Order: sequence, then C-alpha cells, then structure tokens
Amino acid sequence: MDHLNLLLLNEIHMYTHSKHIVTAGVALEKAKSAMIMIHGRGASAESMVPLAQYLQIEDVAIFAPQASKHSWYPTSFIEPVELNQPALDSAVELIDGLVKDIISAGIPADKIYFLGFSQGACLSLEYVTRNARKYAGIIAFTGGLIGKDLQMENYKGDFGQTTILITTSDPDFHVPLKRVKESAAIMEKMNARIHVVAYPGKQHTITNEEIDLANDIFFKDTVNN
Repeated sequence: MDHLNLLLLNEIHMYTHSKHIVTAGVALEKAKSAMIMIHGRGASAESMVPLAQYLQIEDVAIFAPQASKHSWYPTSFIEPVELNQPALDSAVELIDGLVKDIISAGIPADKIYFLGFSQGACLSLEYVTRNARKYAGIIAFTGGLIGKDLQMENYKGDFGQTTILITTSDPDFHVPLKRVKESAAIMEKMNARIHVVAYPGKQHTITNEEIDLANDIFFKDTVNN
C-alpha cells in the first residue's frame, strides 16, 4: 500500500471513530465495494450490521453510522422540513462526509451501496436524491423522501440508471404509500431504475421476503464473480 492510501485510511479510521460509525465486513483496503447501512428511529448502528450476513455480498466494507440519541431527526419525515432541522441537515452532512472519505480511499461512488430501514431508509433516499449520480445500488426498506412538501430544488444530478429498491407495507402507519410512489417518480425522472414493492398488511419491520428480493435484484450475480 502506498503512503497516500495509508494516510487516507488513517483519516477514515479517525473519522469513523469520532462520528461513531461502526465498521464491519472486509477491510476497506481489500474491499471491492462499500455499503452504508443506516438504522431507523430508536435503533442503533450495531443493530444494522448483522443484517449484512443475510445479504449475498462478498468483499464489501460496511459502514453503519450512529444517530445522536438514536434518531436522525426529531419528528415524522412528512412533517414540514423546518421541524426536523437542524438535525436533518446534520445527518445529511454526516453521510456526505462518510461517502467522500470512502471515495477518497479508493472505492468509487458506483461501488457504494446504501441500505436503510424506516427513518434510515428516508435518510438514505434523501441523501442520494440530493446527490444523484451512479451508485452501486440503494435499498430502502420502508421509506420515502423527506418533507411535508418536497423541495424539488434540493434534488439534483443524474442517477445514471442506478437501481433503487423501495419496499413498504400497504398500509404503513409511518410511511404513506402515496409518498413512496411520489418519491419513486422523482427518482425515476432523475434516471434511476426503480423497483417499488408494497406488501399488503406487512408489519413495520424488515421481512425475509424483502431481503430475498434485495438479494435477487442486487447481489445474485456478484458472489463468486
């Protein structure tokens, strides 16, 4: 490893330590891709990481950031944005800093996956749509874009046919299906390949069926390649 890459890896270690970002999977210097796993309200970074063992992934460096007081923003994601500030902007900035450091360490954006659940799914979708480009893939287990009225001026870029999976329940107490579909339409116009699946009567959790679907869409051809 050259001196520059060693310095970059040391910077990532310092950043993840200071921001309480749990790491797992393959060491970054050996990884072929990275996955950012974002927990839901009341959960933790540590609770997200075990989910990776059910995904058919190899050679992936995993990063799971921890929200302050276990919440990325204080109220519902469909409340006016100002009610979730400044926490929302801080959360977006944290994810942005992590993405930039992963890229600086040698993993390009098109090799970075995002996976989030509930509030973490909303934050994942909000971040990538504000910073649209070609990513490895986005998995949003029950989520949508954030705000009572979506601020279209925030959403910029071109997804370059990035595949985005959004699953939800029909109905879901926290995430209206209408907002899921509205979010998907915006991302599709920004050149994303969208999969939306609503499971009738599903509880507000991640099911085996959703994990199997994510494996089929994103990872079935990656193992042993």
